[in-house]
Amino acid sequence: MTALQEYQRLECTGLWRETPEAQRREVIVSFGDATLVISDAKNARALTHWSLPAVLRLNPGERPALFTPGPDAGEELEIDDETLIEAIAKVHTIIEARRPHPGRLRVALLSSTLAAILGVGLFWMPGVLIDHTASALPAGKRQEIGLAALADLTRLSGTPCNAPEGSLALEKLRDKLMPPGGRIYILRDGVARANLLPGPIVLLGRGLIEDQPTADAAAGHIIAEQLRDELTDPMLNLLRYAGLRASFELLTTGDLPEGALAGYGEKLLTQSQNTLPEADLMARFATTGISSAPYRMTRDLASDGAASLGSADPNQVAPGAQAIIADSDWVAIQSICSG
Repeated sequence: MTALQEYQRLECTGLWRETPEAQRREVIVSFGDATLVISDAKNARALTHWSLPAVLRLNPGERPALFTPGPDAGEELEIDDETLIEAIAKVHTIIEARRPHPGRLRVALLSSTLAAILGVGLFWMPGVLIDHTASALPAGKRQEIGLAALADLTRLSGTPCNAPEGSLALEKLRDKLMPPGGRIYILRDGVARANLLPGPIVLLGRGLIEDQPTADAAAGHIIAEQLRDELTDPMLNLLRYAGLRASFELLTTGDLPEGALAGYGEKLLTQSQNTLPEADLMARFATTGISSAPYRMTRDLASDGAASLGSADPNQVAPGAQAIIADSDWVAIQSICSG
């Protein structure tokens, strides 16, 4: 989601407290790209950022307005600026209007499924049923399922790194390399390589961030995972794990059954990845102007048996290559797991 054009430069002052026991402090609240950025009023240092879709109003209709970043969060923000309050309300109205309604989703998915069953005997062809399920899912539902798979993965990797300044810088890297709606998460533990979930959601091990002098290696893995997303739909792998019954329930109800993705995170980390066509991958690097050398040197860190692209010269630089993001942003991303 992108913030509304008319509110892109909106700022106001507010009162924020990090926990219910903490004292309130004066802050600057900025209406950003999919986030509310809360900064210290004295030195403008970012304190935290809240996802706009997740922001909740604690006292509807009252002034000053009280907001929290989520139902279980301890943070609280008080603002009295009518324009910013209206902007948050408008974002939620738009999100609700775009949200797939379960009844409509069920009817659409069930209708398309029944038509396919009547045409080619889909019910008796598990592979075709799963293929059809994956192709019928709208973008919002795909990302919802991808995030559910990420939640299972966090049992092994821990919560994705989310230090405020690093998260803001990571959004800049995402905007440079991914289409609207894509997401990038840095995982704390147990992840050496890049992985892909439906969404598209790109997962990077912290070693691909903290051990690299520039953003080129991380950018290379993001580019590679996007190519993988185009060549092999990650939803197919996920639904094959969930099984035929879960896929059919997703078609008929709009949701996977509870527990369908239990253990999928471990499978994702341990299974071998398909080798990407070298010519296609190198063409992507050439198009973006990003050096392929850091990617080549860091790929397949999990030693999962995927074929190598060949040895890489660490000094290799793509013709016309330039910094993907500012050095200060890269330093912030490298510290994203310190929060």
